Amino acid sequence: MNIKFINPFKNNEDLFLEKDGLKDREGKIIFPIIAGACRVLENTNNYTDNFGFQWNKFTKTQIDSKNENTSQSTVRFFTQTNWDKENLSNKKILEVGSGAGRFSQVVLDNTVANLYSVDYSSAVEANFKNNGHHIDRFKLFQASVYEMPFAKAQFDKVFCFGVLQHTPNIEETIKSLISMVKPGGELVVDFYEIKGWWTKICAKYILRPFVKKWSDERLFNKIEKNIDWMIKFYKFLFKIKLGFLTRFIPIVDIYGTFPKNLTPTQLREWCVLDTFDMFSPEYDQPQRISTITKYLNKYGMQNVWGGQINVKGCMTAVVKGSIKTN
Repeated sequence: MNIKFINPFKNNEDLFLEKDGLKDREGKIIFPIIAGACRVLENTNNYTDNFGFQWNKFTKTQIDSKNENTSQSTVRFFTQTNWDKENLSNKKILEVGSGAGRFSQVVLDNTVANLYSVDYSSAVEANFKNNGHHIDRFKLFQASVYEMPFAKAQFDKVFCFGVLQHTPNIEETIKSLISMVKPGGELVVDFYEIKGWWTKICAKYILRPFVKKWSDERLFNKIEKNIDWMIKFYKFLFKIKLGFLTRFIPIVDIYGTFPKNLTPTQLREWCVLDTFDMFSPEYDQPQRISTITKYLNKYGMQNVWGGQINVKGCMTAVVKGSIKTN
């Protein structure tokens, strides 16, 4: 697969990937492979612990291949990237922020690309359970977006979905992602968008300062206990033409987020998952499309495009660009 690996914590010294981990020139394991993922970490506890909790609990919830009546992840991936399946053959793709592997599965099951997938949380364990059978084309790493074990400018395609707003420094995150794209390559990111002054006037941002201090178990149990009445109340407000008030219910935006054909059981599970995802992250920083396009231009990308993309009736903020061919 011809990727050059480095130690991001030690002067970018050369490392070599073998079946038991990343090793130095003397054959010493520097970063071991544990439960299918190479652990490129100095500290196992970090700001993404909540994501490890949620994705190891909801391992299969958003995986298309595990849910017969939805192709949401597949449609979202190819709609937002506009990448052609055939043109991805044998390409080197980097995924940053893979969670349980919903988009890893899309790439691996629909193309013959070589996928390198990174997540900072223990969600890598869920991803390996879902996608580890693609071991010949799939390399999985637990690492920070700021300290990835790859030399720069090696990947044909880089994508980062559902992650940007949850990182500490948005500009540095974009800079790090761009550094991974090789000449002629492309980067695509999506993120929570600031649409106006009203964006943060909702239950999510009103309650987050309080509930994000709770333990993951306490928050999950509160949501699980109250989700049924919140779903009913959400639907009732839309039925009586007061749907705008649903922003003050502490539940995910059901009609603006989910596929329309989920079964009641699936809907409940997705609501618990995404409501937990609303309140638990350490960082939640929605961005303006103009800000992200500015960063891509600032750090050397060309053909930069930013806008909203409709994915099965759900609007997503997407920015993409490419690196000039040498």
